[in-house]
Amino acid sequence: MKPGEDELAGRRRLLERLGELHEEPPVEPAAARRASINEWSEDSRPRERCLSLGASALSNAELLAILIHSGTPSQNAVELMREVLASCDDSLDKLGELTYDQLTAFKGIGQAKAVTLMAACEFGRRRMVKDARPKAKLDNSDKVFHTCLKSLFWDKTEEECWVVLLNQSLHFISKECIGTGGLTSVSADIRKVLKLALLKNATAIVLAHNHPSGSLKPGAVDDTTTRNLGEACRVMNIRLLDHLIVHGDRYYSYAEQGRLP
Repeated sequence: MKPGEDELAGRRRLLERLGELHEEPPVEPAAARRASINEWSEDSRPRERCLSLGASALSNAELLAILIHSGTPSQNAVELMREVLASCDDSLDKLGELTYDQLTAFKGIGQAKAVTLMAACEFGRRRMVKDARPKAKLDNSDKVFHTCLKSLFWDKTEEECWVVLLNQSLHFISKECIGTGGLTSVSADIRKVLKLALLKNATAIVLAHNHPSGSLKPGAVDDTTTRNLGEACRVMNIRLLDHLIVHGDRYYSYAEQGRLP
């Protein structure tokens, strides 16, 4: 017995309905993937540009991208470094002040990349150093600052106090850290300064500390420390040549201001 037209029509509607239930949902187009640096044209890749044009032709972000090698799925290495630099107002000095925790807070920067960036910044600081040579006579504050102290205090965010030890001819012997955290905690350590001078056979010293705030104006504690150290040095027959307050490429000199005791 052949099925009637109504029955056939019903079967067709049922088959169509079943087909709808099994129909695959529409596929959303995949988000566009960022091209990695390796997919860039050769004349756009930082390494190739460095080889062909020289490092000076590269932007800061490109130079840093060479160091960290890779970015994230959503950012290539150059874009990641642009983001980091933007957070520092594109200042390499501010980049050098970032701590490990601050660097790793950026998505895509882990331990290895953070340490690489910190090491690169430290190399930059050390490149500024003009090593004191045995024959170099440090007979004025400007020489002491540029030879021994400028790079030492660069990018420091905490106060540190150092002493530069010199021999009778004002030749460099060594520089030693006296303390950190400000002169309030260092001022009572004058004995440590004198002990270092005696152990190193130094006959002249320069005291120096930094003001991370940027102000070079001496405070009351700075004045008291200078006075007390000067008096102690006279007793021990050691010359206090100067007390320098440092920030960046500037300094305040007690000697130049005629304020040594």
